[in-house]
Amino acid sequence: MTSAGNKIYNSPFNITVLVAGIGFFIDAFDLFLFNVYRIPSLKDLGLSGSQLTLTGERLLSIQMLGMVLGGIITGIYADKKGRVKVLFGSILLYSLANFANAFVHDVNTYAVIRFLAGVGLAGELGAGITLVSESMSVEQRGYGTIMVAALGGLGAVTAGLISDVLPWRMAFMSAGIAGGILLTLRLSSFEPAMFKDSRQGAEKRGSLLLLFSSPKRALKYLACIIMGIPIWYSIGVLINLSPELAKDHGITGLKLSTCYILFQVGITTGDLLSGMLSQWFKSRKKILVAFMAFGIAATIFHFARIATGGQLNLTSLLMGLGCGYLSVFVTATAEHFGINLRVTVAATVTNFMRGAVVLLIPLHQGLEHLLGLSLTGGLAITGGIVWAAALISVLALPDTFGRSLAFTES
Repeated sequence: MTSAGNKIYNSPFNITVLVAGIGFFIDAFDLFLFNVYRIPSLKDLGLSGSQLTLTGERLLSIQMLGMVLGGIITGIYADKKGRVKVLFGSILLYSLANFANAFVHDVNTYAVIRFLAGVGLAGELGAGITLVSESMSVEQRGYGTIMVAALGGLGAVTAGLISDVLPWRMAFMSAGIAGGILLTLRLSSFEPAMFKDSRQGAEKRGSLLLLFSSPKRALKYLACIIMGIPIWYSIGVLINLSPELAKDHGITGLKLSTCYILFQVGITTGDLLSGMLSQWFKSRKKILVAFMAFGIAATIFHFARIATGGQLNLTSLLMGLGCGYLSVFVTATAEHFGINLRVTVAATVTNFMRGAVVLLIPLHQGLEHLLGLSLTGGLAITGGIVWAAALISVLALPDTFGRSLAFTES
C-alpha cells in the first residue's frame, strides 16, 4: 500500500530503504576509513613507534565522543522536527568533514575534523533505521532493516579494499564526494505518515527527561546499549589492535586491512542471516541470543589463536559473523520505544554502543596496570565483561517481533 509522500511499503525494494542503505554504506565506509588508514596517515604526519598506538586511540576516542554528542543532538531533533531533516544535516556535516580530512597536516587539526565527522555520522544509522521501520508494514520491516545493515557492512568492506588502492588523503576526499552525491538522492525522501500523524498529539517529543522518567524505560534503554557493545569491542578494539597483538605474540604477515575486510564480510553475512532467521522464526530475542553465543565462542577462539601464534584471518571472519546480529539489534531497539522517543533512542543507543570504545580503551589499560596483565590479558577480561553483560541484557528484554510501531511514550 503506497501513497505519494505517505508510503507504507510491503517490499524492502523501495526508495526509502535504498537511500537509507546507501547512507549507512557511506557512514560505515567513512567510520572505518580512519581505522584502516590510522597507521599510514599518522606516519605521514611524522609519528612513529608507540606514538602511533597512543595517538590513534586518542583520535578514535575523540571521534567516538563526537558520535555520542551527535547522537544526542540528532536523536532529539529528529523526534521533534523530523527524521529526514536529520539525515540531510548529518550527511552534509560528515561529507564536509571528510573532504577537509584530506588536507590535514597536524594531529590537532586531525582531531577536530574527526570530532566533527563523528557528530555528522551519529544521525545516520538511528534515523535511517527508524525511517525504514516506520515506512514499512509490520510483517516486512525486518527485511528493510536487513538491507540497510547489509549495505553498511559492504561500506566497511569497501573501506578495507581501497586501502591497497588509494592513498589516505584521496580516500577521505572520495568519501566526502560520495556523501555529496547521497545528499542529492535524499531529495526524494519523505517523512513517514506514522510520524506526521503522531505530531498532532500533545506528547513530549525527543525528551531525555521523558526517557529517564520511568525506571523501567530507563533500564530498557540501558539494556539496549549494553546489548550492542560487543560489536564495537570486537571491531573497535580487538581488530583495531591486531597489529599490536600480533607483534606481542610473534605473529608475522598480519595485514590490518585484511582483518577488517574479513570481519566486515562476516558481519555483513551475519546481518543477512540473522535478519532472515528473525523473520522466519518470528523472533528477535532468540536470534540475538544465538548469535551472541556464537560471538562469544569466536572471541575465545580468537584469543586461543593469539596465544599459540596462529594467523588471525579466520578468527576475524568468525568474530564478524558472531557480531552479525547488528540488523536485528537495531530493529529491536527501534521497536522497543514509541514514536516520540524512537530516534532519540535509536541514535543514542547506536552511538553510545560505538562510543563505548572510549571506556573500553581505559578499561583494558587499567586492568593491565592493576593486575599486571599483558595487552592480551587485559583485552580478554574486557571481552568477558562486555559479552556477559550483553547476554544478560538481551535475556532481560521482551521479544518485539511483530509489534506495531504506532504508539507513543507517555
